Amino acid sequence: MRYIKTLVLALAGTVLLTSAAQAFDTRATAAYVLDQTTGTVLLSKNADTPLPPASMSKLMTLNMLFEALRDGRVTLDTEFSVSTRAKNMGGSTMFLNETDRPTVRDLIQGIVVLSGNDACVVVAEGLAGTEDAFARSMNERAKALGMTGSTFANASGWPNPAHRMSMKDLAILADRLISEFPEYYGYFGEAEYDYDGRAPQNRFNRNPLLKMGVGADGLKTGHTAEAGYGLVGSAVQGARRVIVVISGLNSEAERAQEGEQLINWAFRQFVQKTVVTKGTRLTEADIWLGAERRVGLVAEQDLSVVVPATIQDQVQAEIVYETPLSAPIAEGQQIGTLVVKLPDMQDVSVPLVAERAVAKGGFLPRIRTAAEVLLRRLQAQAG
Repeated sequence: MRYIKTLVLALAGTVLLTSAAQAFDTRATAAYVLDQTTGTVLLSKNADTPLPPASMSKLMTLNMLFEALRDGRVTLDTEFSVSTRAKNMGGSTMFLNETDRPTVRDLIQGIVVLSGNDACVVVAEGLAGTEDAFARSMNERAKALGMTGSTFANASGWPNPAHRMSMKDLAILADRLISEFPEYYGYFGEAEYDYDGRAPQNRFNRNPLLKMGVGADGLKTGHTAEAGYGLVGSAVQGARRVIVVISGLNSEAERAQEGEQLINWAFRQFVQKTVVTKGTRLTEADIWLGAERRVGLVAEQDLSVVVPATIQDQVQAEIVYETPLSAPIAEGQQIGTLVVKLPDMQDVSVPLVAERAVAKGGFLPRIRTAAEVLLRRLQAQAG
């Protein structure tokens, strides 16, 4: 039988802010805001809709390159050749030519800071032989990473009806780049880069958030006529990091304003609170035919949540487990779940595990259990 116990948990710490956490009415056609520290979705607008991502999809090309670095297939000093096809790419560029031999380090900076379409083709051809083969690899990898709203036709985000990404997928990708590749993530915060002195006037990073004083350190902008102006941004303030993804803005100025406002909203309208710490006993559960009648359920890990800044000092939660539990039970065995209910937000959960081991009962516990079952049946019949 599935048992659900409702309880109220006190939030640790003091609420620091006073304004109400109101939903953000973004001008973006699609948006997704994630509190990366806790995995809490703060805003979702058309976030699962596949849209033209423009240069924001270069993050997937960088992911493929970072994976090649991690696997040892290339190093930062590995040199790639430049094809005529790469050299002839239009739009944003590193101004590469066929005689160049840019290193992987050069290409990362050329993609991140300069948004070089030529650099993306060089990476694609260097890793997979052709850009078409690289796009197929991107699609396979995206599927494996759970990016269900993405299909890739090229490495650069060049307009193509088959090239689409959802805002949620871009956030998944940003989260991965931050978490899995900290040794390379610093490139996203570089303010300028000029390969061989070829673009002194265009050497500056186009991410407007980097110079706004909001703690931003990445990631990528994008723009085409079809996609409008978009941004994948991330910022850190205190112990929290947020990821903001927006698309469909009308101008660079509007993109910058919307990105800054969303980051400020995420940090100022929400606060991180501790709900339960690892090892805290929350309840006890009955055991069937065990050497002991009950066992404590404790939190497997700390659980922190992001809540609206003016929420009460308590939140409602549910403990869910099957009852009665069957012996034997191992210490640390998951036997339930704590589900925290947040107003107008997604539920957050943490596994509950057995506080101690409980062996299977011998003769006397079995006799005791049989007597209890018989007594309950007699009481039910009498009632």
